Amino acid sequence: MLTLRQIEIIRAIMITGTVNGAAEMLNVSAPGVSRAMKHAESVVGLRLFSRQHGRYAPTHAARDIFTQMQDVFRKIEDLQLAIGAVRRGSASVFSVAAVPSLSQFVLPSAIARLRRKYPDLRMTLDVLKIEEAVDYLLLKKGEMAALSYKIDHPALRFQALASCSLMALVPADHALAKKKAVTIAMLLDHPLIGFDPNEPYGRNLARPFLEAGAAFELSIQARYAHTAIGLVARKLGVAVIDSFSVAGGAPPGVVKILLDPPSRFMTYVATNIDAPPSNYGESLIEFLRLEAKAASGEAG
Repeated sequence: MLTLRQIEIIRAIMITGTVNGAAEMLNVSAPGVSRAMKHAESVVGLRLFSRQHGRYAPTHAARDIFTQMQDVFRKIEDLQLAIGAVRRGSASVFSVAAVPSLSQFVLPSAIARLRRKYPDLRMTLDVLKIEEAVDYLLLKKGEMAALSYKIDHPALRFQALASCSLMALVPADHALAKKKAVTIAMLLDHPLIGFDPNEPYGRNLARPFLEAGAAFELSIQARYAHTAIGLVARKLGVAVIDSFSVAGGAPPGVVKILLDPPSRFMTYVATNIDAPPSNYGESLIEFLRLEAKAASGEAG
């Protein structure tokens, strides 16, 4: 059986018409090309070339073989193009999701890193609530979901990203705005904007109130972090929010303040246990972890 290298040499002789030309085309020695040609002829049991006026021409018996060789090379070229497309990311659509808090800064920063590694990768990015992640992953709508809560489910695998701190948000001209840190008791003197404590995200943000033995009574209940931030900017109250939601900086009219004592929760990336991450997925998990740690102050 001919090897791919022998087929490559025979094709080079066919294209250039000379042993020296084939050697130059393949960047090898002419004697090596000549030996490989003779060995190939012994393998197939046919004379492949006749020498005419100093050039090598395919024999009549070998023409069908050369046609098949051309088909083989076209397949190889197609394979190389496909491999190149996969390396660049142009052959795939990579679908991922994140909860709102991770979708605003951490995920875009990680995607920027992924784009540099796979410049042609096509992507679909979804924003979902934690409780929507199970269907998203089990129905294979996407490869992974970045979450702020670990769900107990046997078909999902969770990998820790980084811990996220909680902080207070107040209007820029608020009485607390110049404080370096605030306690839960200080916040309770003002209308509180927050989230449903019966949902995973809201439960994380309500925890410091419960730990302080304080009643978690909301003046305005919002569903998403960006809504709560907008309400604070319009001087409708104060809020406790995760630091990832404002990792890119607080908007005009809003001041971030540390909580005393500090409160943190872990963030994760979840995947379907029966669908291991692709190369893109493995890279994104690494980049998500780097960006989450940087945003939380854990980098280094």
